[in-house]
Amino acid sequence: MSYKTIKLDVSDAIATLTFNRPKVLNALNLEVIAEFHKAISDIQKEAEVKVLILTGAGRAFVAGADITVLQNLDPLGAKQFAQSGQWALFALEAMDIPVIACVNGFALGGGCEIAMACDFVCASEEARFGQPEINLGLIPGFGGTQRLARLVGRARAKELCMTGRIITTQEAAAMGLVTRVFPGETLMEETLKIARAITDKGRVALRAIKHVIDNGYDVDLKNGCALEADAFSICFASPDQKEGTAAFLEKRPPKFSGKLV
Repeated sequence: MSYKTIKLDVSDAIATLTFNRPKVLNALNLEVIAEFHKAISDIQKEAEVKVLILTGAGRAFVAGADITVLQNLDPLGAKQFAQSGQWALFALEAMDIPVIACVNGFALGGGCEIAMACDFVCASEEARFGQPEINLGLIPGFGGTQRLARLVGRARAKELCMTGRIITTQEAAAMGLVTRVFPGETLMEETLKIARAITDKGRVALRAIKHVIDNGYDVDLKNGCALEADAFSICFASPDQKEGTAAFLEKRPPKFSGKLV
């Protein structure tokens, strides 16, 4: 797995994908998006990986789209650019494993959109979030208007997208955009602690939780609960359920071995 604009490391069942264009604050162009999309596919094939962490090199997570690219797009090219980003984020959301955004700096525009497509966000106290596309005469193109409204509500999403206002980690956490906040110097260490705690759980139950919450979010409660009941019953086909209950009764840590396929 060789890449030019990102780095991918796998250790102890945790994959860490780093956006690696620090000189331009990890700005997104078609090459970055294509490599990101390919990396998602590559990680899916790695059976030992249980958690994916996304982060950025240098002072930024991802500071948005590369303005030099946007400057030269015509309407057809702009649609293709937006769709390429959207497809990559749909693939990210569809991963069977938990995905954590580790936001170390600027998460603006496409960077904020990537963070929102993760399962949850850990951020440094110094990080900044926003959808400032309005300042370029544009709107978010990688799903920002849709995911932001679902996360923080329509009114807040409109205000942020219409003003282009950049918000602090503390404000992002207060409105539900960020899950955990840590000092910058310990951000990755604390994120890894969370990832390691997740790797100790059963794969089948983790996938079930992710899929039921994601697929049930936009349906009515009755149908959402029906999805939950189906997923709950499927867990009983995995050796993890028997191991988990046995370990509890025997007062020992469980050793989960269930596989996704």
